[in-house]
Amino acid sequence: MDEDSLAQVRKRVLSGGAERYHAANAAKGKLFARERIALLVDDDSFVEDGLYANSLAEGLPADGVITGTARIDGRDVCLMANDSTVKAGSWGARTVEKIIRIIERAYEYGVPMVYLVDSAGARITDQVDLFPGRRGAGKIFHTQVRASGSIPQVCALFGPSAAGGAYIPAFCDVVIMVEGNASMYLGSDRMVEMVTGEKTTLEAMGGARVHCAESGVGHFLCKTEPEALDTVRRYLSYLPANWQQKPPAAQASDSPASVDLGALVPASERQAFDMRRYVKGLVDEGSFFEIHALWARELTVGFARLNGEVVGVLGNNSMFKGGVLFVDSADKATRFIQLCDAFNVPLIFLSDVPGFMVGSAVEKQGIIRHGAKMITAVSEATVPKICVVVRKAYGAGLYAMAGPGFDPDATIALPTAKIAVMGAEAAVNAVYANKIAALPTDEERAAFVAARRAEYEQDIDVMRLASELVVDAVIEPAQLRTEIGRRIAAARTKDRSFSRRRHGVTPV
Repeated sequence: MDEDSLAQVRKRVLSGGAERYHAANAAKGKLFARERIALLVDDDSFVEDGLYANSLAEGLPADGVITGTARIDGRDVCLMANDSTVKAGSWGARTVEKIIRIIERAYEYGVPMVYLVDSAGARITDQVDLFPGRRGAGKIFHTQVRASGSIPQVCALFGPSAAGGAYIPAFCDVVIMVEGNASMYLGSDRMVEMVTGEKTTLEAMGGARVHCAESGVGHFLCKTEPEALDTVRRYLSYLPANWQQKPPAAQASDSPASVDLGALVPASERQAFDMRRYVKGLVDEGSFFEIHALWARELTVGFARLNGEVVGVLGNNSMFKGGVLFVDSADKATRFIQLCDAFNVPLIFLSDVPGFMVGSAVEKQGIIRHGAKMITAVSEATVPKICVVVRKAYGAGLYAMAGPGFDPDATIALPTAKIAVMGAEAAVNAVYANKIAALPTDEERAAFVAARRAEYEQDIDVMRLASELVVDAVIEPAQLRTEIGRRIAAARTKDRSFSRRRHGVTPV
């Protein structure tokens, strides 16, 4: 082949699919896959592999997927991007092989893997070539699972991720979805109606907001594609290249001077306050990066920086469901704890938890199983762990928030802290229900309850807990940031071995 012919083939491949498909995507606010890559990575850093895959076939430039290495903010990554102008980004045999190879390379090099997904799934016409074999589509997922916890894997979803292809996002650490265009589903709306009789739409069944606010499969909901790509960059800025490295440090900054942590916490434990504001007042200004912000909002999780160093924060948010732990919030915590532990991110637990939810509905959903899963994650995490009892830690909620029995590097209590099997009102009712009922007047009942509450509060007084070494320190809110920072710094050299075994049996 002469140079002119090669240049023509290259130009054709780089152009993607037919112009009408480009126009249709543009009308939906969608960028060309190569434009997405250019916006995401550092200038002139992308090196492409498999550009000429299936180039002898008609209408299949690069076989519908772009793969290669690049740099983001000066750090190496591997990436893949479905080209939805080519057969709707569907998978052929060479598509699958390219995706497998680039994930293998990311794992081998020890660098993050970025997935820019916009795919209709497998080409049914090519199923024998791409589906069942040893290097078939299943090998993509096997390779992702092997890489999980070894390298960061982040998915930005710009269009559909259909059928088996929906598992590429599912096996990533986080999924970023563009509202209005992104969707994930195992069966299309037509298939669902055929199989179950249910009439639905792709948006109602698997749209971005559904997955980010209801199912929890999505982690970030974005309005535009540039916002989604910026979220990829920001997410990776908190993580090391792989499990053997430390998270990248940044220039230290102070917490916001305008936030008074003591004033944020109401005196009454029945009065709600926004834990997100508390976190932002504790960490370096502007550094809090919330994950799963729309799902299971009774628990707030995210990355932040403390004195320039990356930390992971979990805090019960009484603004939503009183901060009680439910099935979804237990799952949310489990995943985030495992993510931080995998990539050497110290954990800060900010406890204001009444406990796990009770009742027939949550029991049928498996609240015990899901709670056990969260407590397992807390137990297995060997990064520095700091438990801060901001206001209350009742029942198994204390355990789920890395209480003293779970080898935290410190249990710190604020003066507002209460640690108990249950709150005073519930405890008095549990012990004295019959006696309260036997009292003749409302006044006598109220006086009796008030007296018993006072006795109970004295029994669980935070200074008594400190004197019994249940907590390691009682700290004024103004000193909390300094205390946590010093304790995390001291714990960075800790022995991270946990148990003599291959792996546990997770109560999933």
